[in-house]
Amino acid sequence: MGCWNFEKLSGVTQSLFLFRNGSKVIKFVGAGLVPARNETGQTIMDKKTANKIYKTLEAEYPEVTTALKHANALEILVATILSAQCTDKRVNMVTEHLFKKYKKVADYANAKKSKFEEEIRSTGFYRNKAKNIIAAAKMLVRDFGGKVPDNMEDLITLPGVARKTANIVLFHAYGKNEGIAVDTHVQRLSGRLGLTKHTNPVKIERDLMALFDRQKWGNLSNLLISHGRKFCTARKPLCPECPLNKLCPYKDKVCGAMEQWSI
Repeated sequence: MGCWNFEKLSGVTQSLFLFRNGSKVIKFVGAGLVPARNETGQTIMDKKTANKIYKTLEAEYPEVTTALKHANALEILVATILSAQCTDKRVNMVTEHLFKKYKKVADYANAKKSKFEEEIRSTGFYRNKAKNIIAAAKMLVRDFGGKVPDNMEDLITLPGVARKTANIVLFHAYGKNEGIAVDTHVQRLSGRLGLTKHTNPVKIERDLMALFDRQKWGNLSNLLISHGRKFCTARKPLCPECPLNKLCPYKDKVCGAMEQWSI
């Protein structure tokens, strides 16, 4: 899994690529990130339009944040791992009881796997999630003094933690904008809005990071997720009522299909 960070080297903004190969994190510096282009070489979205999209979403969802309930870095880490292929609502139901029992990293590290599996069973893929959470906790105790790392390079070495999870932890626990968490909502809306031509989460993140200022990265995910749930749903997007109607190219495809169907 590749991931991108911006670093200023010799006064030039370049991209620092981090690749995790097993337990090793490989780094090399590449060219600066630029907005995605189509087959003719034209950018598929300009920063001015992207900024209008962001401001519209910000006005629509002024108090937006993650739906995952948490009180600290450890809790958002565990909740995010549990959220894979599971609704935030279900995760919150599970963690309401889980967080009362497991309050410290050592509690997870010393958890009995079979018991822990039963406690998180309803989130799905519970065996793998239990294995990763317990293993991550043991690694935190052994290598990080029992604390959740506050940097990307260390976070992605933890079992069960890839780019998306690390971005969520860094932003919501430490207020750091290291990248953009790309989940299914962000992936869907980025394509529909013309922010990217890619379907690969890593490439989508790269395109979004090139379009939006760094201070907007963490909140962008929350805004797109909220909009995906309220208006831009997977099966029946509410294009006529959508506040992004005038900025979104996808509405033309939907309306065109509806007109063709009515003929």
